[in-house]
Amino acid sequence: MPGYQDFMLPLLQLAADGREHSVREAMDTFATHMGITDTEQNELLPSGTQTKLHNRVSWAASYLNNSLLLERPRRGRYRITQRGLDVLRRKPQRIDNAFLNQFEEYRSFKTRRVDPVPDTIAPTVDPVIDEATPDERLEGAYKELRESLAEDLIRRVRANDSKFFEHLVVDLLVAMGYGGSRADAAQVVGRSGDDGIDGVIKEDRLGLDTVYIQAKKWENSVGPGEIDRFIGSLNRKKAHKGVFITSGTFTEGARRAGQEAHVRIVLIDGDQLAELMIDSGLGVTASKQYVVKKLDSDYFDV
Repeated sequence: MPGYQDFMLPLLQLAADGREHSVREAMDTFATHMGITDTEQNELLPSGTQTKLHNRVSWAASYLNNSLLLERPRRGRYRITQRGLDVLRRKPQRIDNAFLNQFEEYRSFKTRRVDPVPDTIAPTVDPVIDEATPDERLEGAYKELRESLAEDLIRRVRANDSKFFEHLVVDLLVAMGYGGSRADAAQVVGRSGDDGIDGVIKEDRLGLDTVYIQAKKWENSVGPGEIDRFIGSLNRKKAHKGVFITSGTFTEGARRAGQEAHVRIVLIDGDQLAELMIDSGLGVTASKQYVVKKLDSDYFDV
């Protein structure tokens, strides 16, 4: 997938006819002429709110607009300016951030967006990061922070005893909407094992179905033998849904045993447990919040 700077010159060339163009039109054109595969066209940002292709073409247009090479005559449309035509007459081999730096408007735009770096610091630019759009950099930083938090969470979970793990399982299931109230869930989850079952919890608040629970606070891998025993316990209970939660990992054999079982079994390992805790707000607290806003074009369309 080309970086957003790779789309700057093609965008300007597409607009050279002086007509209005849309980002969608540009995306379709570039997909054909730049060899962008269907997989790359459909690849989403981590947030899942937009494709990477749309995000990168949009940011390329934004940078050209802030450099006065393109203008936006109306919502969702762009058109080349006289400056843009003058630039094309110079037949540049590439237009990127370094090229745009010759324009005062671009430099002013960048100064507003980024704190200046002291002269005493010589930053190194990762070419991969440099090709990422601001949205991608923001989401990449969020992903890195989340991964670090997940590692800290599972480390703390494993450092506690089995009793704590039982309470954690109850809290997590309730936070995810199972078991009704915490008092209800605590009565049926976390008891001493009954024929290989650590608990039974309502699937929903009305108790229309039940889920059988097996919880193992392990640091090592759970093998297929443990899964087979859990399946046997479910069979004896005439149950058809089960969740096996461990603070450790599952071997490939264990996962295969779960997939091949005739009952529905969900396996949750330590990594997924940490992700579910983060999503459910369990064991974590908000540190900082950033609200990313965008232009409301409807306000200006009068």
